[in-house]
Amino acid sequence: MKVIAVEEAFSVPELIPWPGEAPMPPGWGQEWGRRLADFTELRLADMDEHGVDMQVLSLTSPGVEAIEDPSAAVAAARRVNDHLADVVAAHPTRFAGFAALPLQDPQAAVVELRRAVEQLGLKGVLHNDHVQGHYLDEPQFRPVWAELERLGVTLYLHPALVPADQWRVFQGHPVLSGPSWGWTAQVGAHALRLIYGGVFDEFPGASVTLGHMGELLPFQLARLDSRYHQADPKGRPRRLPSHYLRHNLYATTSGVFSHAALLGAVHAIGADRLLFAVDYPYESTAEAVEFLRTAPFSRADLKRIAHGNAERLLNL
Repeated sequence: MKVIAVEEAFSVPELIPWPGEAPMPPGWGQEWGRRLADFTELRLADMDEHGVDMQVLSLTSPGVEAIEDPSAAVAAARRVNDHLADVVAAHPTRFAGFAALPLQDPQAAVVELRRAVEQLGLKGVLHNDHVQGHYLDEPQFRPVWAELERLGVTLYLHPALVPADQWRVFQGHPVLSGPSWGWTAQVGAHALRLIYGGVFDEFPGASVTLGHMGELLPFQLARLDSRYHQADPKGRPRRLPSHYLRHNLYATTSGVFSHAALLGAVHAIGADRLLFAVDYPYESTAEAVEFLRTAPFSRADLKRIAHGNAERLLNL
């Protein structure tokens, strides 16, 4: 069975170094650093060993979002996207790519999005949550959504390594603020802002992809819909939240290798909206592929999750 993994990280260390304030698990930094900067020696060997046919590459967090100066962010995004396009061109059957956008300058981001897709052949965008504390439902980002819709490419909404603010509930327990819970809560809330901010009502052809089993939003559909009617009619979307989760959002399996969770997500939003991902190098490719191949689904549904949905959404 063909396997395409769609949340697979790379780095360009000379452009965007690891931020000093971001936590790094002891002993992991050197190994992750080697694997993030590599494309052929370690990465392809890992893919071949475990049966991954293609990775869709994206710049690892903190990404260009961490750059405060808009002009510097524009320059960095162009260099990252050029670098990624060169890697894809050298291995077109093994790699595809998501562009990085300098959303600190929304108009420049539109120009770079158009260049990345139409000239460089990249397949969408990966964005690391907030832009210096700003979220993508805000009015200044509407031109970006219009261009995403026009081009027919998805925006992969990914956690930010450095959060927009510090939640008191995590104090004293830093493990909770990262991938175990904080990132899911923050990115899931950002996706709900897009829904309640009217992004998909204004741009019904736009799509967002969420990792980590949809940042658990598929499991909240009933709760989200039950509270919709309590919102101010002037400030709520035209349809129930579940409508947008089933029509504008996609979810990937990255980092959540649970058959129970996958079954629940498929029941909630449909097998056509689930894509396979590993989250390389932060998760185990061996574990991810074994989870996929042993999932309790029909062969047809497994093929959709393993590669068919990615091929359709990303025009691979």
